[in-house]
Formats: sequence, structure tokens, C-alpha cells
Amino acid sequence: MSSTRINFSSGAKWEDIVGYSRAVKVGNLVEVTGTVAVDEDNNLIGEGSAYLQTKFIIQKIEAVLKQAGAELRHVVRTRMFVTDISQWEEYGRAHGECFKDIRPCTSMIEVKGLIAPEYLVEIEATAIII
Repeated sequence: MSSTRINFSSGAKWEDIVGYSRAVKVGNLVEVTGTVAVDEDNNLIGEGSAYLQTKFIIQKIEAVLKQAGAELRHVVRTRMFVTDISQWEEYGRAHGECFKDIRPCTSMIEVKGLIAPEYLVEIEATAIII
């Protein structure tokens, strides 16, 4: 049995350059690519705030999940790549506010840097529509 693959685009120029999609849905699985805290006009949201950037990113993830026919409640895993693990409580507080009842598997990994120094966190998500 074959499942149809659907790619979802944000329209960002980087998608063609790097060769990726904002999200990919195959069957009932939705994978959301690494997401940072920039709006559709490429403006940073939550400058200097681990909490605000995390909240905005999860809202962006929720929006693309809706396009794919999913919801936050379908998220089974998140991966948070952070530039300063000492702020784990701020990242975690924002994540917990959105996922406290869903409780997906998660990872929080400190990285040397993200694609731009003003990005404090990048989040990926996996959802299974049930």
C-alpha cells in the first residue's frame, strides 16, 4: 500500500536553495522541519527571549500542522536545539505551557550556534494523526 507524500512550503527562498520543505506529510505522519522565531516577513520575534522565541515557534509549528490536517495534540516528539542550555527553564516553561497535557517525547540539546546568532532556539516536531 502506497501513501501519498505532500510537501508544505513556507515560501521562504531557503527552501529552494537548501532543498527542504516546511513540513512533509506521508499517510498519517507529519514531520515539521527545524523552525526558528521569524515571522512571514523574516522579522525576528522575541529578540533575546528564550521563552518568547519558543512560544512563537510552537505557534508556527501548530499553524503548519493545521495545514496538514493535524493539531498539537498529535505531536509525539519535539526536538529543541538551544544555544544556551542555562536558559532551559525558559525554553521548558514555554514548551510546557503548550504541551503540558500532550506530553510528547522531547529532547533539548545545546548547540554551538544556529543559522543566525539572534536565534536562541530551533524546534522540530513529529506528529501522528490518530
